[in-house]
Amino acid sequence: MKRLASLMASIGLLFFSSAITAQTTTSDLNSNNSNFKLKAVAEIGYLAVLSHKIQFSNSGTEIDYTSDGGQDNLFPVSRISLEGQLNRKNTIILLYQPLRIETQTLLERDLVIDDLTYPAGSGVNFLYGFPFYRISYLREFMADNEKTNFALGLTVQIRNATITFESLDGTLFRRNSDIGIVPALKLRTRTNLNEKVFLELEADGIYAPVSYLNGSDNEIVGVILDASTRVGYQLNNSVTSYLNLRYLGGGAVGTDPDFTGPGDGYVKNWLHFLTVTTGFTYSF
Repeated sequence: MKRLASLMASIGLLFFSSAITAQTTTSDLNSNNSNFKLKAVAEIGYLAVLSHKIQFSNSGTEIDYTSDGGQDNLFPVSRISLEGQLNRKNTIILLYQPLRIETQTLLERDLVIDDLTYPAGSGVNFLYGFPFYRISYLREFMADNEKTNFALGLTVQIRNATITFESLDGTLFRRNSDIGIVPALKLRTRTNLNEKVFLELEADGIYAPVSYLNGSDNEIVGVILDASTRVGYQLNNSVTSYLNLRYLGGGAVGTDPDFTGPGDGYVKNWLHFLTVTTGFTYSF
């Protein structure tokens, strides 16, 4: 997994820096310098787990978090971001998405996690922590259109994952943690229905088969997709409110050759989340 992160980080940072250099030209900045804007964005709501399955080691159990791990409720979710619109065509976005799901359940079947068996009938604490940070660049292609905007760009995402399984009596414990850097494509489009109401679509995503990218025999596949649609209302010149529906999904499958155990380093983790949030933006 570390080789995957290093490879994807190198690709992402290369294209990210190239895009900014190529697109944010001196003439762009000079001709649009007076259009610089800063916008703070915050949203809060709930998260529903549509599907979430995970497995540690080839001999391990494929765990269904909704039926085995208690992820059958709604969970609070939030995110914050800061957008710097350099001019009419170029925008930089910094985003933080906390994501921490803690559950507790009584096992209905044996679960094997990295060669450790959690027996049916025992109570287990599950922690799935997957917060991430992003820096994104967007290039606007319809800056002169007053009704519709369309922008494409790149994202570099840093994840800080911590996944634990702990028996209630404290005798059984497994922990898997990872810091990874993933590049992705980004798009955003907005349509102004009138002077106050607008619709917006936004997505960050990538599909990355590592063996195809670097020709190795290490069959690791990673996918992320963060796609949302929102309807918003311009309250005044500075403040906008919106209602947002978001799909957050992806995962990875493969074996980390540098893994030292316990277990054999094989991980399969696929998630499909749906969030409903309300948000506000404030333009400075």
